[in-house]
Amino acid sequence: MTTVTTHTVEYPADSLTMVGHLALPAGVERRPAVLIGPEGMGLSDVERRRAEALAELGYVALAFDLHGGRYLEDPEEMLARCMPLLADPDRMRGIGHAALDVLRAEPRADPDRTAAIGYGTGGAVALELGRDGVDLRAIGTVNAMTTGRPGEAARIRCPVWAGVGSEDPIMPPAQREAFTAEMQAAGVDWRLVVYGGALHAFHHPPVDHTTPPGVGHHPRHAQRAWRDIVALLAECLPVTD
Repeated sequence: MTTVTTHTVEYPADSLTMVGHLALPAGVERRPAVLIGPEGMGLSDVERRRAEALAELGYVALAFDLHGGRYLEDPEEMLARCMPLLADPDRMRGIGHAALDVLRAEPRADPDRTAAIGYGTGGAVALELGRDGVDLRAIGTVNAMTTGRPGEAARIRCPVWAGVGSEDPIMPPAQREAFTAEMQAAGVDWRLVVYGGALHAFHHPPVDHTTPPGVGHHPRHAQRAWRDIVALLAECLPVTD
């Protein structure tokens, strides 16, 4: 296995002190970089492990924070913070840009070769970076088929991959159709994978606290979605020695 180095990084965003998780691959040379956004509950060991898994593959990876170092176990508290955030593209972009600045400032990261992936609210942040015209090589999202302000999807400059569970009540067929219509009208290179029988946050391992209705883990599809994201990065942001 490749030796991975990790660091906790603090940075300001959304009037909070965010606490991200940076994972660096072995070596000293610059590598392509990936931003990883968490579900609405916030940064957890799930995203930290994914950053480390990407570092094993040779990427510099930063799992970013949404809530100032907090993980919101209570669904009502999580929704009270995330719903206004999801309704405010500029706030989402601010959170995304702050994390992206940290990632691109890392000496091991190649600032000209970056991608953004994310889950739920973190995926919505990744999409808003694209709609803001950020130079990314790829955007990959799970459970985050949000639509943006009219016309701004035309500013997306990279392929977009989206994954969703067929039984996700938070991202139902009407939401999927609105998202894909937006991407198609904007001329984006987009792909959608619908994972049969999966609920919202199907990629996330079971948690020991209350979750909103319609949330559930699907082990097989969780593995498939991760492989699909890794394949997206291999295609659009290959690691070269």
